[in-house]
Amino acid sequence: MTEIKKLIGKLSPNERKILPFVEASLEEIEEKTNLEKIAILRSLDFLENKGLIKQQKNVTQIIHLGTNGLHYKKTHLPERKLINLLSNSKPLSLIEAQKEAHLSENEFRVSLGILKRKNMIKFVNGNITFSGTKEEISKKIPEEILIDSLPKKVTILTKEEKDILEELKNRKEILEFKEEKEIIVRLTDIGKEVLKENLNVDLIEELTPEIIKNWSSNKKFRTYDLTTPLPALKSGKKHFVTQSIEQAKRIWLDMGFKEMNGNLTETSFWVFDALFTPQDHPAREMQDTFFIKNVSGKLPAQDITEKVKRAQRGEFNQIKSEKLNWDENEAKKVVLRTHTTSVSARTISKIKKESLPLKYFTIGKVFRNETLDWSHLFEFYQTEGIVIDKNANLRNLFGYLTEFYKKMGYEKIKFVPSFFAYTEPSVEIQVFNKEKNKWIELGGAGILRPEVVIPLLGEYIPILAWGQGFERIIMNSYKIKDLREVYENNIKELRNKPYWRIGWP
Repeated sequence: MTEIKKLIGKLSPNERKILPFVEASLEEIEEKTNLEKIAILRSLDFLENKGLIKQQKNVTQIIHLGTNGLHYKKTHLPERKLINLLSNSKPLSLIEAQKEAHLSENEFRVSLGILKRKNMIKFVNGNITFSGTKEEISKKIPEEILIDSLPKKVTILTKEEKDILEELKNRKEILEFKEEKEIIVRLTDIGKEVLKENLNVDLIEELTPEIIKNWSSNKKFRTYDLTTPLPALKSGKKHFVTQSIEQAKRIWLDMGFKEMNGNLTETSFWVFDALFTPQDHPAREMQDTFFIKNVSGKLPAQDITEKVKRAQRGEFNQIKSEKLNWDENEAKKVVLRTHTTSVSARTISKIKKESLPLKYFTIGKVFRNETLDWSHLFEFYQTEGIVIDKNANLRNLFGYLTEFYKKMGYEKIKFVPSFFAYTEPSVEIQVFNKEKNKWIELGGAGILRPEVVIPLLGEYIPILAWGQGFERIIMNSYKIKDLREVYENNIKELRNKPYWRIGWP
């Protein structure tokens, strides 16, 4: 009995408070003790370390809707869009059906396969037509029913739901699986003995001047067992992407570069026109670029605008074309910048030639209307750089980039001839990714074309330029195989991510 009394003397107020309710659920313990969940979990670990309870931690998979799943729940699954279209129209060609249903090529292909298996469509003379019944149109298909029921535990799915689940798993970003921990607590024999005693004891938790002044021998201190193992405590730290950006900035600064900055939203003039991208170029379409609706920006000084317009018409490359239309309203359209090269363009336009040579860099977010996969994000960071020097050449470009990537931890780097609208010659930078065991492309580089430099600088001076996806650069160091992992915000994974150091790994 004396040992039990001693054990009670070691319990903290929170431990004594929750001990009578430990076999209840966490929600019930919260309600009965008015303690926060984190305090309860910590106290349960302490009680287990003292041998009063045993914890069994089970992990259950919960199915949630992914990015595309949330979108489809609001706007209908692709196959539903196709059913609705075909049930109210004449037979359509494949091209017409895809266009009128507003489906991507991948969505359309998947929808055709699903509806064909369900015998809801048929092909006649190269056209597609609806072959189902009115009842099939009005009632929800099984995939829609499952999506509407989420989130849901995998363990409670029916056999039919499991079959649908396997099918939806193969479709991009419809489902997302998260682990949920369930804690089952049982009192040990010692715990049961302790619970028979009076836990409402008044113990001194800390020594204060007031206690010393008004000392009473009836008061007892809570005893502390310094040998008891404690739960691991994790300190806060910066997100590993933030750490990596800070280190990359340090690399560029150490190489003598100055930092330049720009806005996340920019006019099409600086994102496209100033960089010799024609106004009818596919990259300027909605499926590639995020446009800000009903917003119009301002063009720069008239002389720069006029020179860019002339460059678009070929006046600086001996391929003059008066027929090319250049619309100021198109140039004024505001977009989420698709690359940080727009920052470089603005910087070049402000440079005073007497201050040359100059070197600038920036690391900032860019936005692309991309389909998410292991190597593509629609919002990501780019590291951008320019070197303005009359003596600059391609070997200098290779030197700067090789030095940067070596300090970022890459041993194998290669430059592959490529094409970009605003550089000539152009190269693609590739590095060897150990996790994927393959070469991956990180971005483009080259020497800016006269059509870009002359309108902005007034004369042609060689300008080295590059822009690379930053998240791809750090995949190797953090052993990341899928870019989507970077921003999952898995607390456990974030805690275990090591601190960045130059020259990794």
